[in-house]
Amino acid sequence: MALQYHVIPVTPFAQNCSVLWCDVSRRAAVVDAGDIDLIRQFVEQHKLTVEKLLLTHGHIDHAGACASLAASLNVPIEGPQRAESFWLDQLPHQGQMFGFPPSAPLVPDRWLEEGDQISIGNETLQVLHCPGHTPGHVVFYSASAHLLVAGDVLFQGSIGRTDFPMGNHQQLLDAIEQKLFALPDETR
Repeated sequence: MALQYHVIPVTPFAQNCSVLWCDVSRRAAVVDAGDIDLIRQFVEQHKLTVEKLLLTHGHIDHAGACASLAASLNVPIEGPQRAESFWLDQLPHQGQMFGFPPSAPLVPDRWLEEGDQISIGNETLQVLHCPGHTPGHVVFYSASAHLLVAGDVLFQGSIGRTDFPMGNHQQLLDAIEQKLFALPDETR
């Protein structure tokens, strides 16, 4: 039994949407949906059953297509942390600012908190609240797969921006140092 993943760059910002799935059950979760067609193609090609959508945070490139995809698949949306309601309420404005398709404000079916667990088939993810890029940003960690889905907390060779409204550089550094650096070295 193992958690598998595939990263699909989506939206004009080429943000990373991750499809996570349990090898045994073929049950899947989509993290930070951005392009419905690309995600559907991958899921169908690999014969996966999406059981939920997960959100790391509320920026348009990560959350803009989430409500539409959840409705089309008839699945719930889980995450981010409740402080992210500021950004999720602003989705229509964010879409207009950056030329994205229209998106309504979003309220997830389940807000996530530090220490919550999420099941995907037979696999379990741990939720870590990592504010700084945004106030309610969460990341998803699988101890069994040594996998971290970091949203916009970490980038290759860099960290997330903190110059947006409600961003906080010190909070982001603290979250990285105290929570992510504490994960095992083999974490991908």
